Amino acid sequence: MPPCRPNILLIVTDQQRANHLGCAAHPLLQTPYIDSLAAAGVRATRFHAASTTCMSNRATLMTGRMPSLHGVIHNGINLSRDHVTFVDLFKAAGYETSLIGKSHFQAFGYDSPQRRQWTNTNGGTPPPEELIDASRTHRAEAGLYDNEWTPDWLQGRRHSVGLPYYGFDHVELATLHGDQVQGDYANWLNARHPGANALRGRENALPDSRYNAPQAWRTGLPENLYPSYWVGERACHWLDQYVERSGSRPFLLKLSFPDPHHPFTPPGRFWDLYNPQKIELPSSFLSPGNSVFVSDVKRYTREGGSRDGYGAFNVSPRECQEILALTFGMISFVDQQVGRVLNHLKHLGLEQNTVIVFTSDHGDMMGDHGMVLKGAMHFDGLTRVPFIWRDPQSSVLGSLMEYPASTLDIAQTLLDRCGLAPFNGMQGLSLLPWLTHPTNRGPERPGVFVESEPVILPHGRTIRYRLRSLISSEWRITISNVAELCELYDLQSDPLEQHNVWNENTEMRANMCLQMLIASADQADRSPLPAAVA
Repeated sequence: MPPCRPNILLIVTDQQRANHLGCAAHPLLQTPYIDSLAAAGVRATRFHAASTTCMSNRATLMTGRMPSLHGVIHNGINLSRDHVTFVDLFKAAGYETSLIGKSHFQAFGYDSPQRRQWTNTNGGTPPPEELIDASRTHRAEAGLYDNEWTPDWLQGRRHSVGLPYYGFDHVELATLHGDQVQGDYANWLNARHPGANALRGRENALPDSRYNAPQAWRTGLPENLYPSYWVGERACHWLDQYVERSGSRPFLLKLSFPDPHHPFTPPGRFWDLYNPQKIELPSSFLSPGNSVFVSDVKRYTREGGSRDGYGAFNVSPRECQEILALTFGMISFVDQQVGRVLNHLKHLGLEQNTVIVFTSDHGDMMGDHGMVLKGAMHFDGLTRVPFIWRDPQSSVLGSLMEYPASTLDIAQTLLDRCGLAPFNGMQGLSLLPWLTHPTNRGPERPGVFVESEPVILPHGRTIRYRLRSLISSEWRITISNVAELCELYDLQSDPLEQHNVWNENTEMRANMCLQMLIASADQADRSPLPAAVA
């Protein structure tokens, strides 16, 4: 194996916006360790998730393929075990591969009668169960697709992930969020503190009458028992074991924090780290604009829709400030654990041969347009996420990459950096030319794609919809099978996306539609390889 191949440390947070970092000029957030990565490398300012859905974008990160190709078009669809991941390629090249934290390549165990199911479209005789879908493999076989099914972990039917897991030879799993995390974390927690379940959850929360925001409670878990702490501790332990094994092979270690995803439960001093009264509301909070999505959420909230789930809802100014303060606390705790791992890398002498990438799976409205949380919408707060690249062998320090890029590009970039070729059908670009020379002219593409659709129809909608967006530096166009959901925003004059000009600027709409069609044709699947000419 060539001696120049570096180790890879891939750090992924859950539901973190691009501007929720100190290095992104946030006026309050304290993230010194993540900021240090940006100071020693390159931070992308226009980096977008390929989907606003967790499972969809995480599958894209792993495969380098858009949701419409890997098939995880929304939550609840397991990533096929037949699909090759970029981690498989690293493993085949001799890397030690490890995942600690949230995976979400398979369903967690949530279900509802409202989810999308097979429907009889012509009233004919139904096919047998094995022929009810386009593929005979339904991605639901026991043993293969129940590794993250939380009820099995809770009821003792599963105690570990079956290996190898999408290319990872070592997995320590976290499912769910906040102080509700299960999987390997729960086993660690109960071993560390028997009876710890009496410390977590809303029903066991510490009293604090100052906070009344939805999905917020002061967890009884101390900092050293919280999931983010567990990720940091287990990462350091794995690195120790790696060195003890002689560390003769390079490693790919993915750390995936379940925070700052709701519920909002930062532990200990991180609950009080930020004062809600000192947090400014987002600029679009009181002027949400003319989007149909905004109207949907307003109507849903006004009519008493639940604010305990995963879909977007409206909040009062005070609720918004509380949610922001608690989210900032969770991010600062994640930052502390990132620093813990960075310091351990240095202590073990691994720092100078480890490329570090920091990103998130998607964003959160966090008060934009008066909303919090997420959904099948393509506002900037949902699609734009952090991306930081720190390469110890690069002389580029503290630079910005200001061209649109995507989660879709991560696999190609990591493979390129390590001298490994991609598999047939991998999409995206290697970003190395711009990460090593940020002043280079931008990529020759019209922008980046985002794809979304809901697993459950949100906010009272009765027609299942799909969204396809093309986002450039200047414009965002969103096309939907439901005409009223089509959008066009001038990101230069309207960066807050308050004025949908789909029906006004028909010339630009036509131009962007054409660019989108051409780019879509270029993105058509190149897999499988042919067996012959004919």
